Amino acid sequence: MKKRVCSIISAFIAVASVSFFSCKEENEVYLYNWTYYTPDEVLRDFEKEFNCTVKVDSYASNEEMYAKLRAGAKGYDIVVPSQDYCSIMIKQGMFRELDQSKMTNKSHINPLVFEKADYDPQMKYCVPYYLGAAGIAVNKTKVSTDYEKTWNIFADKQFAGHATMMDDMREVIGDALTTLGYSINTVNQNELKEASDYIIKNWKPNLVKFDAEGFGKSFASGDFWLCQGYAEVVFGEVPEDKWEETIDFFIPAEGGPSYLDSMCILKDAPHYDLANEFVNYIHRPEVYAKFLDAFHFPCFVNKDAAQYMTTKTMYEADQMSNCVLKEDLGEDLDKYNELWQEIRFTE
Repeated sequence: MKKRVCSIISAFIAVASVSFFSCKEENEVYLYNWTYYTPDEVLRDFEKEFNCTVKVDSYASNEEMYAKLRAGAKGYDIVVPSQDYCSIMIKQGMFRELDQSKMTNKSHINPLVFEKADYDPQMKYCVPYYLGAAGIAVNKTKVSTDYEKTWNIFADKQFAGHATMMDDMREVIGDALTTLGYSINTVNQNELKEASDYIIKNWKPNLVKFDAEGFGKSFASGDFWLCQGYAEVVFGEVPEDKWEETIDFFIPAEGGPSYLDSMCILKDAPHYDLANEFVNYIHRPEVYAKFLDAFHFPCFVNKDAAQYMTTKTMYEADQMSNCVLKEDLGEDLDKYNELWQEIRFTE
């Protein structure tokens, strides 16, 4: 799924291998999280307040995390999967229910997040960590301001030869489905085929390629003028003092695919009580603000954190209001795979 970008922040805690974990100490908690996703300041502050040690191991994809846990990795207390893997892992009994008596900061979480997280609407297992979505970045130094702020911007001929979309079938096909008025989670073959044909006919002629990783650097160098992708990839490559004059990043008003990463306590967590304290601690508004500030993330999940933020966000949180979480489609994902090959390789 999504990639984390190493260049957006440097002050992070080093990670340790699970093979070196010792689970005997009760004043320790073990966090298994995405790479470059946990500000060191937040960890150190928690350690001081609770007189404990937080140890961190990291992963680059949901698939990596899930495979390691299913293979029998032990010692972790908290893991941070995205919504589709939350759904899978709940069904497979991989989580322990949260201690609701300790979730005193639950009231700070945006009610819209609970509506979107229909796989666990009561927050029995999953506490939202961050809601994000891919959007559109336009290099303002290369084109006029006369462009359509919808996914159909990829049909605009002024970007021909300087545009890219992600090498991610759920994102690209999801944007086309949104444009056509269909659900991003549809498994209807006719709707999927219509979306595929729309991409091939209207968007692909303008694209240089499908690119999930290098588009940020190409945007910063001026080679790409129009990119679909995660804001942190683009903003992470452009000097901060050039953001205003260079980047117009937006998520179309009609919405599109989104992801929701959540903190979950594993069923065999060796430090259950402290893990609950950590999950709740993250949602103190002043603490959550430090997490957002570290990445210039918009404040959507924890609305009350906005008053404590000190940095300018990459885009406005409300732009994600109409976005829809990508669901686990099971075997129906093969329908997307087949059409994606057609999209990528049709001349």
